Order: sequence, then C-alpha cells, then structure tokens
Amino acid sequence: MRFTYCPHCGTKSGKKEIGDEGTIPFCEKCNIPLWDMFTTSIIAAVVNEQNEIALLRQNYVSATKYVCVAGVMKIGESAEETVVREIKEEIGLDVESVQYIKSYPYEKKEMLMLGYKAVVKKGDFQLSREVDSAAWVKFEDALARLREGSIAWQLVKEVIDAGIE
Repeated sequence: MRFTYCPHCGTKSGKKEIGDEGTIPFCEKCNIPLWDMFTTSIIAAVVNEQNEIALLRQNYVSATKYVCVAGVMKIGESAEETVVREIKEEIGLDVESVQYIKSYPYEKKEMLMLGYKAVVKKGDFQLSREVDSAAWVKFEDALARLREGSIAWQLVKEVIDAGIE
C-alpha cells in the first residue's frame, strides 16, 4: 500500500527526502514518514513422515494446479503461530514442528510470504470452506502439480532439494 493521505490525520501527504531511503511520502502535520506497507503472510510446505506433501486445490486460485497452505498473519501473531493456525484451519492437522525456509516477495499482491516447512503426522484432511480438495503427494510427484515458478513451487523445490526432514 502506498499512501496518498496520512492514515493518522487524513492530510494529503507530501514528499520528503529521508536519508538513504530517498524521497518518500511524508505527513507535514504529523511530522512522520509514510512508509509503503505490504501484507505479511505465510506459505507452508506441509510434510509427513512418509515423505509426502499436502497439496491443496482452491478453485479461486487455480482450476488446474495445486497450492500449499498459506494465509495472512494476524496482528499480535508470530509467523510460526500463523503456520500452525492456518494448517489447522485449512486441512485440520496438528503441527509437530515448524522450520523457516526463506521469504518470497509477491509484488502482484503487495505481499511478503514467509516460507516454512511444517511437519505433521499423516492423517485424514478436514478441509475448510476455502479448500476444494487436498491430497498427500509423494515428493517426487509434487512439483509437477504446482505452477512452475510459483512461490509454492519454489518453496516445495527448496524443501525437497535440501532434503530437509
């Protein structure tokens, strides 16, 4: 999000040179810089003890390709707490461990996605309303079911290539 008006007082922002950051929006009335903002979210490669990954179908995302569990962080929630909550909400499984992999900027949606590997015990899925279907997929078959180059594809590839167990 880029600010045209100050979110604190509603005054139209101006521009001001801020150190090494260059010229950015600035509220003269509040005397504060208005840094561009983005949504922070998580994306998780959910794996089980049988070297399988949980892939989801969400028709509002893609009618042909699978995705990973993902969701927006809530205020006051850590990224790791978001991973646990989203996995429970979307596929009904309890997380045993969480490992940070890397971050992925998603400019199209002005998001920063924090990528994690989450380990669960293999179980039946209990899907939320936003998930059309889910499947356990062997590591060697997973990348073909994801859109090549997508953030989910990059994360799954990273998890598989690193042999993170």
